Amino acid sequence: MEDWRKVIWSDESKFMIWNSDGREWCWRDPKLPMTSQHVKPTVKYGKDSVMVWGCFSYFGVGLCCKIDGRMNGELYREILADELMRTMSMHDLGINDVIFQHDNDPKHAAHETKRWLSEHRIKVLDWPAYSPDLNPIEHLWNEMDHRLRKLPGNISNKDDLWNKIQQVWNEVDIEFCLKLIDTMQQRIADVLKASGGYTRW
Repeated sequence: MEDWRKVIWSDESKFMIWNSDGREWCWRDPKLPMTSQHVKPTVKYGKDSVMVWGCFSYFGVGLCCKIDGRMNGELYREILADELMRTMSMHDLGINDVIFQHDNDPKHAAHETKRWLSEHRIKVLDWPAYSPDLNPIEHLWNEMDHRLRKLPGNISNKDDLWNKIQQVWNEVDIEFCLKLIDTMQQRIADVLKASGGYTRW
């Protein structure tokens, strides 16, 4: 458990003005196993949307940033050099205090990105392919989307959406982050039990 509390979890997510970008869930009998019919993929597009990179750890949320234009390896390394490193400084974390998590997206796995991480002596958590159920930040994104929808009034445009994303992000408390991270042992057990199938996560 102590090792999970060293991890900085990171990911990108798209927030849309009218529809969330990710998975839509339907009600099911909690006594029944999760199957493909309970998960509805959504289309990854939307003119009126904002792409965000963010991270969090046992010390709470870190910095998040809006991604303008196409996200490529060069921009990703700029985010690591800025938002990731400033997050570590904000929480008074040294290189030896953290393990960095990101998935196997090509820009994350690019040679130049691996070299940047190595040059900055940042330990990276080995991450299996196609394993969103393991990453607790997915639940953080879902919570963000839920809170955005509960805000009074309509979101009028992308600038308004980004302002509200920042507001909601900064309101996420440490206790919520702790609860997510402390689910990791059960997440791994459930993923192994499902043998690659869907889990409750």
